[in-house]
Amino acid sequence: MKVLLIEDNVELASSISAFLAREGYICEVSYNMRDALDKLISFQYDCVLLDIMLPDGNGLEILRFMRKDQVHSPVLILSAKNSLDDKIIGLEEGADDYLTKPFHMPELNARLRAIYRRKKLNGSNIIAFNEITLNIDTFEAWVNGTMLDMTRKEFDLLMYFMVNKNRVLSRQSIAAHLWGDYTDNLSNFDFVYQHVKNIRKKISAANGTDYIGTVYGLGYKFNTSRQ
Repeated sequence: MKVLLIEDNVELASSISAFLAREGYICEVSYNMRDALDKLISFQYDCVLLDIMLPDGNGLEILRFMRKDQVHSPVLILSAKNSLDDKIIGLEEGADDYLTKPFHMPELNARLRAIYRRKKLNGSNIIAFNEITLNIDTFEAWVNGTMLDMTRKEFDLLMYFMVNKNRVLSRQSIAAHLWGDYTDNLSNFDFVYQHVKNIRKKISAANGTDYIGTVYGLGYKFNTSRQ
């Protein structure tokens, strides 16, 4: 999961970012509203962690911008403002959840995963298509009842394909989703090819169908019409 953390407290931002990285998230950080808006215009995120009190504005302005300009990333507000009115305002403005500071990191993780299940998987922790099944809680991938020996990046990439079935995904967008926005400036994305190759090989070894097609000059597509 790729997350944008908007938090001006450098120490807290560092702690959250390090925790999320250990949990396998890709976490980009913005310390002010201007940088956050630039990132939201340029990149896509599975969730935005939003502080309300920022040095150059109110985080709710970012929320209003996202809803007005149809930036569809879910938003989890992280705020020291803990009154009932603050929570109601945040949720009414379009946030998907509200967590007051201080909080425990495992609770943040659980809320992020709950948001992802609600928004992407209809509330389930299972992604399945024909003979392929993924469990996003255990990070296990199964093909025809055989559990695949996959790295975390391979699992995340296969999940990205299956959540975006029949959509062409460019190598650049795959790289940014799984490795972060700094890959935007890389000259090539050969490492994406290697991961796709590994996934295909492991699925085929379990007698599964290779649904991941190459779209020449563009990228890859998880093609559900393949049999």
